[in-house]
Amino acid sequence: MTDPGIWSYKEIAAHIRVQPATVRAYRKHGLLPSPDLVRAGRPLWYAETIRQWVTRRPSQRRRHR
Repeated sequence: MTDPGIWSYKEIAAHIRVQPATVRAYRKHGLLPSPDLVRAGRPLWYAETIRQWVTRRPSQRRRHR
């Protein structure tokens, strides 16, 4: 990415410690916010959009208890 403030599936996956395919599945199932931008057909998000989403996202630990 040319702008560190804009994230693709790869950067989101690294941030939440999952594989990019998992992030794609989240989007497919409506669990990821809508992209902030689309460039050359690729969805992109502002880092702050994802950081805010992470704070509202259900915890993985709570699900496995």
